Amino acid sequence: MSLILNIETATTNCSVAVAKNGKTLALKEDYSQGFSHAERLHLYIDEVLKEAGIDSKLLDAIAVSKGPGSYTGLRIGVSSAKGLCFALNKPLISVNTLKSLAMQVHISEGLIIPMLDARRMEVYSAVFDASNTQIRETQAEILDENSFTEYLNQGKVYFIGNGVEKSKTIIKHENAVFVDGKLPSANEMSLISYDKYQKSDTEDVAYFEPYYLKDFVAIKPKN
Repeated sequence: MSLILNIETATTNCSVAVAKNGKTLALKEDYSQGFSHAERLHLYIDEVLKEAGIDSKLLDAIAVSKGPGSYTGLRIGVSSAKGLCFALNKPLISVNTLKSLAMQVHISEGLIIPMLDARRMEVYSAVFDASNTQIRETQAEILDENSFTEYLNQGKVYFIGNGVEKSKTIIKHENAVFVDGKLPSANEMSLISYDKYQKSDTEDVAYFEPYYLKDFVAIKPKN
């Protein structure tokens, strides 16, 4: 048996779940448009553990969404996860943010392209088949009318994530299906983290860093 705490902070959704053997027991998240991670993350952790009736000492591992995504969001999530691992002496599991996002799409055929908003017309994306196997590596790319044409010409492609809003204004292919209003959630992390725990696929807590994909660029505030 395994009890795993899952933490997702790669986007504006501050999401926490506790799972038993890959099945979510309790989930708490904030789907608002603003970042609330610093204020709500530890509160949500306490709430899901209380709802599931689990003492933190009984957890077998801590899982965290590793990115790509928001620089600040990822820093908060990973820092909190590492702090819990040190305090409780538990292993750390990292989960590919785009993979867990892709798992929100349930199809029998076609492709899934999870995409997270970067700056301007840029997105972070990867390509998965209907069984959630990744068939193209994660990339940061600028959208244009020819984006993902090679996949769209093969059949239905399901786009999901907060990069959908700007992609649907550019990608007009008949095989494009846009899944609106979805963000990465700790709920889909449950099955992934359980699988990785069974394989002892864990991280070095001291040296683990989020997968930013590209360097952080600070934007100067307007006067």
